Amino acid sequence: MIRLLADPLRARMVELLADGALCTCHLVAELDAKQPLVSHHLRALREAGVVEREPHGRFTYYRLRPDTLTAAADRLTALAARARANAGVRREC
Repeated sequence: MIRLLADPLRARMVELLADGALCTCHLVAELDAKQPLVSHHLRALREAGVVEREPHGRFTYYRLRPDTLTAAADRLTALAARARANAGVRREC
């Protein structure tokens, strides 16, 4: 998830989709990117379970899957708590 969202274009897509479903043409316009590049990134996000697609007439809309983002955030929060709790621990050589 971190690697996926480390890409600035994908991170911006996720930000835009947080406000509601958008079709590819909306994302192309908002991101000022070429359609094949937007589709490539959407596929990566879809395969990772971050977005889902909804056919609507001749258009395809994409929507965030909040549960996937929440699960990733929960894992990072748990790791941060562990690191905080073990800040003074050092494994001996």
